[in-house]
Amino acid sequence: MISSPPRPTTLADLDARAREIFRDIVETYLETGEPVGSRTLSKRGIGLSPASIRNTMADLASLGLLDAPHLSAGRTPTHVGLRLFVDGLLEIGDLGREEKAEIDARLAAAGSDLSSALSEASLLLSGLAGGAGLVTTPTRESPVKHVEFVLIGPGQILVVLVFDDGQVENRLVQMPVGLTPSQLQESTNFLNLRLKGKTLSEAVAQAVEDARHAEATLDKVAASLIEAGFAEWSGDDPMAGRKLIVRGRANLLANSQAAGDLERVRILFDDLERKRDLIHVLDAAREASAVKLFIGAENPLFSMSGSALVAAPYMDSQRRVLGALGVIGPTRLNYARVIPMVDYTAKVVGRLIERRGLNLTE
Repeated sequence: MISSPPRPTTLADLDARAREIFRDIVETYLETGEPVGSRTLSKRGIGLSPASIRNTMADLASLGLLDAPHLSAGRTPTHVGLRLFVDGLLEIGDLGREEKAEIDARLAAAGSDLSSALSEASLLLSGLAGGAGLVTTPTRESPVKHVEFVLIGPGQILVVLVFDDGQVENRLVQMPVGLTPSQLQESTNFLNLRLKGKTLSEAVAQAVEDARHAEATLDKVAASLIEAGFAEWSGDDPMAGRKLIVRGRANLLANSQAAGDLERVRILFDDLERKRDLIHVLDAAREASAVKLFIGAENPLFSMSGSALVAAPYMDSQRRVLGALGVIGPTRLNYARVIPMVDYTAKVVGRLIERRGLNLTE
C-alpha cells in the first residue's frame, strides 16, 4: 500500500508556547541573519528556561520548521518555516509617508522615457529594500489594425495580422474542406469587426471564443477556419523584446558575512544572468495580479542560492497587466517592509505609464 505524503505543518499544529518561540526565532533571525539559540530567546524575556526552550525548538525542528546550519545550538528557520511565518504570523503594515514620498518623487523625476522610469524603479527598490531590484519591461504588443485570410495555393491559407505600428505577423493553416471564397471573405469580415484595436494575445483569445459561439452569424466551415488560424498562433516568441532590468547587485554582497553566504550570493549572481528564467518567474506575479513571494526551494531557480523574491505586477487603469517588478535577496529579507514597498512601487509605475502615456513599444 502506498502511503500518502505527510500533511504540511500549519499554525494549528503549534500550541501557544511553540508559536511564541517560533515567532521569536524567525523575527530574531530576520533581524540578525544569525542562528538563534535558547539563551538568546531567554534573554529576550520569553519567560521560559533555556532547557524548556530547547525542547520546544527540537519539536519545531522535527516538524521541518527549524534547521541547525552549524554545530552550534542555534537554529534558523527553514524555507518551509519562513513560508509558515509569512503566511500566518507576519504583520504587514503600510509604507510610511516619507517612503511613499521618496518613491513618488524619484519616479516622477525619471521623465517621460519608459526605460528611464523602469530603471529608476529597479534602482530605488534595491536601495530601499537592501536587495537587488528587478523590473521586466512591458510585453511589446501593438493593437491589431487589420486581419486577412488569403488563399495562396491548393489547400493552404495565409493568416495575416497587420498592427497599428506597422508590424505584420502571419502563419499558414490548412484550408477546411468545402471552404468557398465567400466563406473566406466572411471570416475576414467577422474578425475585422471584432478584433480591431486589440493586442495579439487579446485577439487570439477572442477570435477562438467568438467563432465557437457564433453559430447564428457564422457558418461552421468559416468558424473552423478562424479556430485553425488562431487556436495555435505561432507568432513571435512571446519573450522577444522583453527585457529584465537588474539594479543593486552590490547590496547582496554587502549583506553577506560568512563564507557560506558569499557562495550563495555567487550562485544568485549566476541566477541573475539567466534573465529569461527570471522573466518567467516574474511573470508568475503577472498572472497572480498581486504581490507574490518565492522563498528558496519553492522555485527551482532559487533552490541552490536559497534566495527570496518578492514581486508584483504593474497595471494600467483597466487593470491590464503590463509587466512586473520586485526585490530579490537572501531569505532573511525584511518581508514586513519589502512586501508593501514592492506593492506600492508597482502601483506608482502603473499610474505613471497611464498618466504620461509612456511609449510601451520603445
